[in-house]
Amino acid sequence: MPDTPEIPEANAPKSAAPVQDAPVGNWVDLFAPEATRPYLRLSRADRPIGAWLLYIPCLWGVCLAMLSSGSASFADLWIAVGCGLGAFLMRGAGCTWNDISDRNFDGLVERTKSRPIPSGQVSVRGALIWMVAQVAISALILFSFPLPAIILGIVALVPVAIYPFAKRFTWWPQVFLGIAFNWGALVAYVAHTGVIDGAVIALYLAGITWTLFYDTIYAHQDKEDDAMIGVKSTALLFGDRTRVALRYFLMGTVGLMGLAVILATAPRENPLLLVVALGGPWALGWHLAWQMRLFDGDDVSMCLRLFRSNREAGLLPVLFFAACLFL
Repeated sequence: MPDTPEIPEANAPKSAAPVQDAPVGNWVDLFAPEATRPYLRLSRADRPIGAWLLYIPCLWGVCLAMLSSGSASFADLWIAVGCGLGAFLMRGAGCTWNDISDRNFDGLVERTKSRPIPSGQVSVRGALIWMVAQVAISALILFSFPLPAIILGIVALVPVAIYPFAKRFTWWPQVFLGIAFNWGALVAYVAHTGVIDGAVIALYLAGITWTLFYDTIYAHQDKEDDAMIGVKSTALLFGDRTRVALRYFLMGTVGLMGLAVILATAPRENPLLLVVALGGPWALGWHLAWQMRLFDGDDVSMCLRLFRSNREAGLLPVLFFAACLFL
């Protein structure tokens, strides 16, 4: 484990300046009350792509469950809405925990030194209180789900807690991120069906390989700083062979999601249903292939653009799965 440099914690909040890599003109900078901005930035509310990437697997899970059972109800609508609210809150709590854990590294990285804790806008104590508040509200939403989904939701806290430390001991921290970020697929599926089966396991694994794809691209933004301070990532592991790795992650994502669709639709014995549903992984694969063609690991702005485009990529299977409800 590399030595952890110490950065003194500020005694008083500094100017609530925007975070460097946040989109210009985001709603937090424009409309949020000034006192709340450092905390909203700590939760990445000014950069909602992470909340989308946490929420999309939940939509995959509930859609696949409805696809498998052939039924839908208002309870499924609440599963989708509740998972959306929970994704926003838990993403915020996870980012807060990540920044608390990385506070002695973030100040040494150009892209992250403007974050609220290293810049002195929020104290560690204030960040901890903010994190607990977000988790508590998320728990209220989770407890409205059936018991098996509640248990799964509680277990999800384990990978969330481990992830910030993964880059200190493995070249594959993106795997731990994938385990945490795609857990919602299991929760949403089980909230509808009450069971974990082969279809949702395949879907969950597809989500992990998708996370490996997009977060490897994302990690190329920090590869020089990461190498300097001694933390690990798949971007550093693959280096010039990243495009080859992305190709394998693409194939894994499409193949595993296709398997999930086949397993989920098999009891329905409806060929048209299968064909339309398989359009989901096909469309996702097409988008990932487009990203791979544009990828340039030395172009930071392109890496960020491609990473953010995964919201649209992940929503493509949702459109196809939702269309199947009318078949």
